[in-house]
Amino acid sequence: MFEFPGENLSVRHALAQLRHELSSLALSADDLGSIEIVLGEVLNNVVEHAYCEGASGSIHVSCVPSVHVLRFKVEDQGVMLPFEELPEGELPSFDRPLAALPEGGFGWYLVRNLACDLVYQRREHRNILAFSIPVEGCA
Repeated sequence: MFEFPGENLSVRHALAQLRHELSSLALSADDLGSIEIVLGEVLNNVVEHAYCEGASGSIHVSCVPSVHVLRFKVEDQGVMLPFEELPEGELPSFDRPLAALPEGGFGWYLVRNLACDLVYQRREHRNILAFSIPVEGCA
């Protein structure tokens, strides 16, 4: 679908571009919101973790619409995930004051609850994350 630099501002522009390109699929506002949350978390994690410590590269996102599902693939040349496994996505404990809650720890929970069929592979120095997002529209 498209490729862009693995940088924060580029992710923001890519999400806007993706929303525009998906507008022809007659998706609901809820579906578009879920897509933006999942892709926002995934793409920001690539920038923050895969391209950490001054590493740079591009991110490639593809999307294949099918009946009531969008199938995404996100690829980058950054650092592989620890142990070559996706994070579990467990919520942090809420048994503390609001101000003491951790800043992170919610992203993979959201991804795992809004997307399905998550598969991570490391091939030829590339991270490849494939997942599906169920949608009401799309034919």
